[in-house]
Amino acid sequence: MEKITLQIDGMMCGMCESHINDAIRNAFDVKKVTSSHTKKTTVIETESTISDDDLKAVIDKTGYTLKGISRGTEEKKGLFGKLFK
Repeated sequence: MEKITLQIDGMMCGMCESHINDAIRNAFDVKKVTSSHTKKTTVIETESTISDDDLKAVIDKTGYTLKGISRGTEEKKGLFGKLFK
């Protein structure tokens, strides 16, 4: 599973986080998306590939500013992560 972290400028409250999360869920097939206005980040967990350009286009439509994108892999943790590698 891929973990994508977005640095987003302009989020000020929980409603801003919700707006970003809804936009990403509606545009892409994601397993999980969480945003933090205090950290100015959105973390996406997905099994499909999402291009940087597509992410930028969705964030731009919301009115916020995408400052950066970093990618990594998310490994399962706990008992089930060890059993189903």
